[in-house]
Amino acid sequence: MSWKVRHEGSPQAVEVPSPGPILEGLQDGHWEPTDEVMGPEDREWVAIENHPTLAEAAAEVEPPPPHEHQDEAHVDMNALIDVCMVLLVFFILTTTYAALQKRMDTPSVSEKNPHVKKVTKSEVDQKMVSVKANMENGQPVIRVQDQVVPLDRLRAALTAAVGPGKNQLLLRHDDKVPHGVVVTIQDEARLVGMDRVNVVVEEVKPATKGGK
Repeated sequence: MSWKVRHEGSPQAVEVPSPGPILEGLQDGHWEPTDEVMGPEDREWVAIENHPTLAEAAAEVEPPPPHEHQDEAHVDMNALIDVCMVLLVFFILTTTYAALQKRMDTPSVSEKNPHVKKVTKSEVDQKMVSVKANMENGQPVIRVQDQVVPLDRLRAALTAAVGPGKNQLLLRHDDKVPHGVVVTIQDEARLVGMDRVNVVVEEVKPATKGGK
């Protein structure tokens, strides 16, 4: 007489000649203690772990490890972090460029421009420290009060030139001087206490008839 075994609640059963294959199936993991058997003298299906013939052997079988279900709500933070880093770099570059552009913007050369201030030579001598920056032999040359000063000594020269009431910078430079040098001159002037930076712009004279 044969035995029958099936997975818990399954309508399909497997016939075996003895309890031996069922016990082997338990050891191999093919069957679980909660699966059901029906012996030759049984009238109903009984869980393997509850059957008198198989209960002791089923108790010695280690339960299978719990099945790990992947969390469908998991969010990949790596992509989010990458996007945040890109946005951060973008905002840093944008802010830096805006600050630099604000420093680089100079008034247009026009007599009609209300932002272009005209000063007298007397005002320049009394209130301003004159700095000139020109390109000579492919290199920027800086002069403070007509004295050539290396860029790394500019702050010391400006400090020596500043005096009571003489706390403004009068900066004149040609268009070929790198913007970085011009910005450095303006920064150094502010660091030594100059409260105003005046940039000299050349006045454009209207063309006369006949091109003269």
